[in-house]
Amino acid sequence: MGLFSSSVVNAHGSNYDFDCEFRRAANEIFRESAMTKFPRRDFLALQTAIGLSAFSSTVSAGEKKAPIRIGQIGTGHAHASKLSVYRASEDYEVVGIAEPDPVLRERAQSQATYADLPWMTPEQLLNVPGLQVVLVETEVHQLLDVAEQCIAAGKHIHLDKPAGESFPQFERILQNAEKQQLMVQLGYMYRYNPGIILLKHCLQQGWLGDVFEIHAVMSKVIPPGNRQQLASYPGGLMFELGCHLIDLVIGVLGKPEDMTSFSQHASQLDDSLVDNMLAVFSYPRAIASIKTSGMEVEGFARRHFVVCGTEGTFHIQPLDRPSARVAFSQPHGEYQKGYQDINFPNFQRYLADAADMAQVIRGEKQNDYPYDHELNVQRAVLQASGLSLDQTR
Repeated sequence: MGLFSSSVVNAHGSNYDFDCEFRRAANEIFRESAMTKFPRRDFLALQTAIGLSAFSSTVSAGEKKAPIRIGQIGTGHAHASKLSVYRASEDYEVVGIAEPDPVLRERAQSQATYADLPWMTPEQLLNVPGLQVVLVETEVHQLLDVAEQCIAAGKHIHLDKPAGESFPQFERILQNAEKQQLMVQLGYMYRYNPGIILLKHCLQQGWLGDVFEIHAVMSKVIPPGNRQQLASYPGGLMFELGCHLIDLVIGVLGKPEDMTSFSQHASQLDDSLVDNMLAVFSYPRAIASIKTSGMEVEGFARRHFVVCGTEGTFHIQPLDRPSARVAFSQPHGEYQKGYQDINFPNFQRYLADAADMAQVIRGEKQNDYPYDHELNVQRAVLQASGLSLDQTR
């Protein structure tokens, strides 16, 4: 059963209430939004869907909590600059940064993201008094080794995507984290997209009926200078980009029953990048297709996630600046029968992820993405990318 299914079960096997689930995430998403530019019907509808009486802070001034001490290991990942989100958040105190590679460190030291932070070795960082969380932002081939080091040190981690190439090692990391009740949050950047939040609510309410089809696309033009680095990973664009969509598909439908993948080098450039890929996930009563390429002109504008059910269709496009076109077989609250467009405020990646992690660490809520979900996603990512599940490194 998928995370977004109408009957949702948390990591402990019991049902939980969606009404408060995204309260903090929504606050972060909307904090800096210009509400006067957001259509009243759509704002109220999303507000109702997430269960908010107002987009105000859930923690009053008198209840302000001590910030969570966090550090980062690595600056080589493409999304390593997300550290700026944690530096700006009242939930966190960034205590330091570690980058063993002297070339990467020199490059990072000139960037505003890392300005005025203490630089240290990974071992020094992991021994900072009170450190609770580590952002693992190395190059992909180093992610799992560093993650394992952090979990062994008893730290929660935010692990950027995809979770390496060794399924046995990732499984071991999750097992050790679960034994210590440590959070492992993956850096899939659309989990708290407001369109996905509203989709989740519609599925939980049963407004879309039984899901029978998902179609998802995530592509862009990859410049020649960036292709060679990506070509070092045999999983190609499904490994690099498609993983974000696989995370969403598994969230809706769960672990696939069967899978077929197609891959090719379609560019005329003389490199080894697998740049045109398709994966088809099969379920007893549903089929999901995931397409990704490195050659699509204006690919960001066509990135989409479409869920079709027996009672409605939910089409989010584009994913990075989300809007939705939704059809229902019957009216639901302020939503009418048939198609309607839903607009959302600007979406900034990782704001809500950081806020959600803080709540989980403080014991204020369950993790929306438990260990089994992360394991199912990584299994599917590797299989869809044509990689072996037996690879140990």
